[in-house]
Amino acid sequence: MEDFEKIEKKYLSPEGINEKFDLFLDRIRGVSNEEKIFFTQNLGVMLKSGLSASRSLRTLSMQTENPKFKRILIKITKKIEKGESISDSMKNFPQTFSQVFVSMIKAGEASGQLENVLEELTRQLKKSHELKNKVKGALLYPAAVFIAMTLMGIGMIIFVIPKLTAVFKEMNTDLPLPTKILISISSGLNEYIYIVAPCVFGFVGFLYWITRKGAGQFIWHKIILSMPIVADIAVKINLAKISRTLSSLMSTDMPIVQSINLTSKVITNAHYKNSLLRMSSDLEQGRTISSQMEKYPKLYPPIAHQMMQVGEETGEISSILNQLAQFYEEDVSNTMNSMPSIIEPILILVLGGAVGAMAVAIIMPMYSLANAV
Repeated sequence: MEDFEKIEKKYLSPEGINEKFDLFLDRIRGVSNEEKIFFTQNLGVMLKSGLSASRSLRTLSMQTENPKFKRILIKITKKIEKGESISDSMKNFPQTFSQVFVSMIKAGEASGQLENVLEELTRQLKKSHELKNKVKGALLYPAAVFIAMTLMGIGMIIFVIPKLTAVFKEMNTDLPLPTKILISISSGLNEYIYIVAPCVFGFVGFLYWITRKGAGQFIWHKIILSMPIVADIAVKINLAKISRTLSSLMSTDMPIVQSINLTSKVITNAHYKNSLLRMSSDLEQGRTISSQMEKYPKLYPPIAHQMMQVGEETGEISSILNQLAQFYEEDVSNTMNSMPSIIEPILILVLGGAVGAMAVAIIMPMYSLANAV
């Protein structure tokens, strides 16, 4: 008790914190999946062992290292001690606890199965974290090679080519077209670097902003779902996430329509989001999930709606969704493990082509001069 009071004073009272600075840091700080997993797992264990919610949250707030998360848990603890439910207390922190998270906690409180719901949440968070790490790990190598290649190319154009340009001018010979193009790019970049650089960064920022919402996001997600190789991976990742989230929500006895609506809020791809919203609307009119999935053959492969049909016929939708989630998670994992061996030859060809083109543009005038002599 005494330790909690000290922590509360340190992290919440004006005497203990630089309020403006800490609030600013809280805006840019995040709460990682590992911290959420630690929270749900340990809260479930404590509640199962007979500890009260307030005492469990007091203990977890003292163990948490992240200042932002510590402040959140202290505030939740104080609200619970005033009579609020855990789910209602968590609603005040939507950036940390998603709507799906809060809804599952609320369902667990209503059914008296909060410990089981916390176990399911822990499982969902772990699977989501593993999937995200697999994708990040597979993309890290090609991203690093691409960035290194781009920086080397820019370095050559800014620092190396201008020195060779002076040599080429002294030759007094007609330069080949590739050399002229390379010299023009180098000269333009060096002369107008203060204009080019801001324009490039501004354009990239604009593209990033426009693809985050509205029509731009819809078009960008359409492109992703149309690209070779990338589309297949994107479909598997989205289906794994949808199946896992739906399975977790339905395991708490949440109605299917509400589960689909909540799932649509955690899916970032605009096309999958729209399909789920339309699906929930059609379900209210008595249609089945499998029949609605068939309307979107590019989003839901035959195996998805066929397994869903089996789940609907047997009344085991939650179990089928769990199996479907495992299937796609394993498929994504295998794909990500083999991706470096697929991408490496492509990167080598691109890198070799870029270096070769630059080398040809530099060597050609020297070769012409040697023949002239």
